Amino acid sequence: MSNEFHLDTIDRRIVRALQRDASLSQATLAESVGASAASVWRRVRNLEKEGVLGATVRLANAERLGRSVNVLCQVRMNRQTTDARDEFERFIEGREEIVECYAMSGEWDYLLRIAVRDVADYDRFIRQGVLAHPSVAHAASSFALRQVKYTTEIPV
Repeated sequence: MSNEFHLDTIDRRIVRALQRDASLSQATLAESVGASAASVWRRVRNLEKEGVLGATVRLANAERLGRSVNVLCQVRMNRQTTDARDEFERFIEGREEIVECYAMSGEWDYLLRIAVRDVADYDRFIRQGVLAHPSVAHAASSFALRQVKYTTEIPV
């Protein structure tokens, strides 16, 4: 059974437009998708209610905020119990340096994307945070040299 929500042509246009610029006024959005402002307002509210559209946020520039070092960290747990995973995931939620976390299949249990100021900042974080966690057996880190592509847009 799929959780996919059926989008018609106008809904797709709305989602594409809002993924590019969530600050569009209702009138501008309506004009760009070829529908009335009232219709677009109802559609946006329905897309929010159905969970297609989430929170409206502004993307921050990590480099301008002094967090230009991106590290991908793979983590292997020493215990695979539900309690151990829940405890580790609570730890993850509480660390602002971790900007993305994925539970993985395969050799590693988690993949983290960590935004830090510099290598020394990461060294402190990994030694005092991730590697100090009682559920962590191993971690392997790779430093991103440059960002080739980044998007928050989901194809619709």
